[in-house]
Amino acid sequence: MTITKTAPPTGKATVDSSSPTRKVLSFCLGVEEYGLDILAVREIIGLIDITPLPRTPTYVKGVINLRGKIIPVIALRERFGADAIEYTEEACIIVVDVPVEGSAEPRQMGVVVDSVREVLDIPTSALEAAPNFGSRVPLDYIICIGKVKNSVVVILDAAKVMTTQEEVDLAAAASAGTHLAG
Repeated sequence: MTITKTAPPTGKATVDSSSPTRKVLSFCLGVEEYGLDILAVREIIGLIDITPLPRTPTYVKGVINLRGKIIPVIALRERFGADAIEYTEEACIIVVDVPVEGSAEPRQMGVVVDSVREVLDIPTSALEAAPNFGSRVPLDYIICIGKVKNSVVVILDAAKVMTTQEEVDLAAAASAGTHLAG
């Protein structure tokens, strides 16, 4: 399954009430449902061989060669501090465009998730800002919470799922992987 984006991601971490709906790709990590703005999603691919990289955090799975382009891959489950699990047939890699500060071109990154659900059109009236748990709980990677039927979808900001230093480390690792592959 391939999803082609039609416009660049905005990188905004706010609820946009000017549009009647927000279109998100929903996916699961365990029983929890998350979403990414559909405009940030480049494509969805099945699990392929991931080349591990030395001296990276445990959630950094390595890099993949996707049609000649080296793309860093992280396991979102482990990135959020959950235990690693054995991947099932439903596990896949969502390739997202991550805005790069000071650059017009986004960087592609792969995110391993347990399963992809569907593309949702969530009415703006069903979106709420992330709850405030106090200053010790960092929630800046959450754009908003979508209320869908009797459940919630945590809508993530692809640009903020990783910190700046981690982005720099991943870009350097992917660049090193390009040199090793060539």
